[in-house]
Amino acid sequence: MRQFFKFVFASMLGTFLMGIVLIFIFIGMLAALGASLGSSKKMTTVKDGSVLQLTFDQAIVDRGAENDFDLDLGPFQGEKTIGLNHVLASLEHAKTDDHIEGIFLDLSFVSGGFATLKEIREKILEFKKESGKPVVAWAEMYSQGTYYVATAADAIYLQPKGELDYRGFQSESMFLKGMFEKLDIDIQFIRGSNNRFKSYGEMYTQDSMSAANELQIKMILDDFWADHRAAVAAKTGLEAARLDLIADSLMVRNDDAALELKLVDGLKYRDEVLADLKERMSLAADDDIAFVSLGKYTRSFTEKSTKSKDHVAIIYAEGGISSGDGEDGIGSTTLSATIREAREDSTVKAIVFRVNSPGGSGLASEVIWREVKLASEAKPVVVSMGNVAASGGYYISCPATKIYAEPTTITGSIGVFGMIPNMKGFFKNKLGITFDGTKTHKYADMMTVSRPLTAQEKRIIQGYVDDFYSGFVERVAEGRKLTHAQVDSIGQGRVWSGVDAKERGLVDELGGLEDAIKAAASLAGLTDYAKVELPKQEDFFKKLMKELNGDAQAWVAKEYLGEDMQLLEQYKRIRDVRNYSGIQARMPFDLVIQ
Repeated sequence: MRQFFKFVFASMLGTFLMGIVLIFIFIGMLAALGASLGSSKKMTTVKDGSVLQLTFDQAIVDRGAENDFDLDLGPFQGEKTIGLNHVLASLEHAKTDDHIEGIFLDLSFVSGGFATLKEIREKILEFKKESGKPVVAWAEMYSQGTYYVATAADAIYLQPKGELDYRGFQSESMFLKGMFEKLDIDIQFIRGSNNRFKSYGEMYTQDSMSAANELQIKMILDDFWADHRAAVAAKTGLEAARLDLIADSLMVRNDDAALELKLVDGLKYRDEVLADLKERMSLAADDDIAFVSLGKYTRSFTEKSTKSKDHVAIIYAEGGISSGDGEDGIGSTTLSATIREAREDSTVKAIVFRVNSPGGSGLASEVIWREVKLASEAKPVVVSMGNVAASGGYYISCPATKIYAEPTTITGSIGVFGMIPNMKGFFKNKLGITFDGTKTHKYADMMTVSRPLTAQEKRIIQGYVDDFYSGFVERVAEGRKLTHAQVDSIGQGRVWSGVDAKERGLVDELGGLEDAIKAAASLAGLTDYAKVELPKQEDFFKKLMKELNGDAQAWVAKEYLGEDMQLLEQYKRIRDVRNYSGIQARMPFDLVIQ
């Protein structure tokens, strides 16, 4: 009995102590949150002679959080993203801010699509030209993405013994046909009859790229490289042929080669770069530089106020397209409501529709398309395409009054597909599971995964896909003032870069978000207007709880997987196929430039 009570009291004591620890953790969270809330509401004060320090080591999204917070408690972190809108607004304000004397590009890593990086680079060039303030870039190692941004600086410095990656672009896809064959799973992929470029299903049904897919990806990579090469040429004065030779021969193999080839302006340690920056700012050698981060600088100002009651609404659509609320991307219900709200608001004179989406559900895209069309009939609607506005992303863009895209935007992919796995062999041969049942009508079980489609069922689904593709082509033809044949010739699921899309009439102008805003205001006849961003962002605490949950999962995954996180992302992509319902208008691949 004594032993029993001993264990009972030990258990009670352990529970009590754990409760105390949890209480302290909770108090710590509240304290961190309270401090964070206080700092987020409080305007940051920028000292005279400050330098705006830009690092892009967090994911760059189109729209940053309005209520940013700096929670830092183990796996529970505040939002780890950078808003492109905040970057552009900060650079615009810094041009005329007497407190800012220059910019320090601290570029060891960058996480953003090529079109996003182009907008940032162009804005830095504009800052430098209009303000006359110095911009210096430095990194321990330049990826091709960070180096692209660095070419906007007055001087590019590399850490001694550091690295500069300059070897051209490549795209690599994973193919799962062999795995599915070993598992006795047959992926029944059905695309439009002439959608030879709609290659989404290739990763499930082939063991290598088709000729059509290789052609379209190679063209995109060539266009991206041409833009990257032009940026490097403008900074270094080297000719295109010379830069191609440097990349093709892998001539940049160490820091000395990067300097000898004139790709960097010097090999300097961080303290030496800061000394150079002081000299450019005419500071004494013993003076300290007051750095201000992007996050803090964004909270130091508000955009110039105007008495005008006329608004240009900026509506953000980022992520995959699905029906409903779309918690992790674009939801047809919520986005349609936002567009409708802007259309019915008499103070909103024009709409800028920022689209950054690889597509998704065809039906959800149709729902959103209707609201964009109604809005464009009521007032100017200008689309600004981000890194990608393809397939369903292009579907929801095509009825706009005008479309802007960056040269490095991935767009087009006018095509659709359906995909149903036949898992009969897997269940029977691998697991010993069989299925049997009954039905009231012939096609009641047509979408089951427990048996293969019949020839007739395949023809029926092929008809669904072809009908939707024909409708997609008609939507584009109507919106872009092209014939059905013209759209079909550049459709067929083919993906284009922004520069190629403009040549083929899929977009009107090359430019970024700010260009689209100016165009929308001009079309509405506005010279004085206020900008309003939609949809309204989530309640702070609701967003916080979601962030805590997501960040805890990400923290655990990162702790245990490290660099193998990319494999997890591939798995998630495969897993998400289970959630696809109906005809899909989705881009066939992800393209990331490092």
